[in-house]
Amino acid sequence: MDSRSQDTHVSDTPETSSRPGATKTTATPLTAALPDGLVARLAGAIVTGSHRQTYTLYAPFTGEPIGELPQSAPGDVQLAFEKARKAQAAWAARPVEERTAVLLRAHDLMLQRQAEILDIIQIENGKARLHAFEEIAELAQVCRYYARTAKSHLKPRRRAGVFPIATKTYEIRHPKGVVGIISPWNYPLALGAADAVPAFAAGNAVVSMPDMQTPLTALWARELFIEAGLPADLWQVVVGEGPVIGPSVVDHADYVSFTGSTRTGRQVAQQAAYGLVGCSLELGGKNPMIVLEDADLDKAVEGAIRGCFASAGQLCVSIERLYVHHAVYQEFLERFVKRTRSLRLGAALDFSADVGSLTSKRQLETVRRHVEDARAKGAKVVAGGIARPDIGPYFFEPTILTGVHRDMLVYAEETFGPVVSVYPVKSAEDAILKANDTKYGLNASVWTRDIRRARALAERIKAGTVNVNEAYAAAYGSVDAPMGGMGDSGLGRRHGAEGILKFTEVQNVAIQRFVPFAPAFGLDARRWTRLLTTSLSLMKKLGKK
Repeated sequence: MDSRSQDTHVSDTPETSSRPGATKTTATPLTAALPDGLVARLAGAIVTGSHRQTYTLYAPFTGEPIGELPQSAPGDVQLAFEKARKAQAAWAARPVEERTAVLLRAHDLMLQRQAEILDIIQIENGKARLHAFEEIAELAQVCRYYARTAKSHLKPRRRAGVFPIATKTYEIRHPKGVVGIISPWNYPLALGAADAVPAFAAGNAVVSMPDMQTPLTALWARELFIEAGLPADLWQVVVGEGPVIGPSVVDHADYVSFTGSTRTGRQVAQQAAYGLVGCSLELGGKNPMIVLEDADLDKAVEGAIRGCFASAGQLCVSIERLYVHHAVYQEFLERFVKRTRSLRLGAALDFSADVGSLTSKRQLETVRRHVEDARAKGAKVVAGGIARPDIGPYFFEPTILTGVHRDMLVYAEETFGPVVSVYPVKSAEDAILKANDTKYGLNASVWTRDIRRARALAERIKAGTVNVNEAYAAAYGSVDAPMGGMGDSGLGRRHGAEGILKFTEVQNVAIQRFVPFAPAFGLDARRWTRLLTTSLSLMKKLGKK
């Protein structure tokens, strides 16, 4: 598995910029915003053995240390699964109403204590506060949705039997057991806890492996759910380098939920398949946005700002390719560039910044490499294009590129940063062809005043979610509908019925009455088969399933 070890603070050579509104952090340590003892208390919940190997967690905003955290070893993963498995049986035996009541209490607690988790997300991840709040909104919605719908999703259902009246067939849902959740650093609350919610509702236990850069967010969520009534042993957390403990999580899990890179996702899928356990994978994307000639350009520009630069572009459903009809291309680009240049970069724990920091040196280097490669091969940087170490070690200006072509890294590779390439297109047909010219298929966006036309075009885009007149939030936030990727963007779905049923084993219970599945009523085999043949033909004529 990919290594996701913490990058230490780097001292970059400052680069100049004319951007207005950029703000530096104060001399006060960011960790001063956290309640006394919070880091040590949360870290105490990480499952570790006697080895007590530790690592230092750093804040992307400033590079300052947040604290020392223990690392789990493969043996600790086994211990975590043993604890979770013991707790799971009693939890599954509880009525679904009791399980979902915990979700509703967690929903309320999270909204009440949002200031604390907003600080933790910003300190660990570096994103702007508004984008951190998106994670709270997502998890709250997921809690409420599955609290209200889990009973309906999980209830036994009558299915048509082979013989009308004589065969009664039921579909029964059982929990998988212990679910392994491997989550990334970019949305540590939404991706670290949102999959756990339906897993718990379905009667499972969970062993979480959050990224080493953002473990406190997942640990805070666990603590909050325990306060809401979740049995403590039901949710175990292990923290360590992906290649070291990730395989152990997959080996011991009864189902695996993974969010991360496509490369690592393939490894997870291969290992899960060998163990004959199911998995769901949300992976990479190179997401397109289409702006047609009749689009409301003011709204489209604001949608592009959100879609391209939310969480500094470190969002699986971020827009990285923008296709604009040639009739409005120049006007759109001018407005988009002007609006992008007005964005405020900042490292404060408040709502003053529009865009936050990249999360690590690794991400900064990827963004730099893509932008410099494009520039060297003839692309034009019309906004941004430089790092901002004067604000913080991993800040990079929101960047717009034109003149991008296939020979450039940024053309097809996922950048996962605040960088977008803008292309003129001849027509809607041209835009669809270009939008589908990718191995990925996670998210897409279409902007037009003609909603009927938009829906028809959306259905032709090879992406798991397509937003009309919105960049990503409409589809992602509609938690009653499934969300996931096609192609190299993954397998399976979160949200909706699929988001909870994937954590269950389905069982077929059939009760046979009156007539056996063998010659009966004194008939020999030949006459019995004739009777069955006549019955099958009759059922077809009667329209039976």
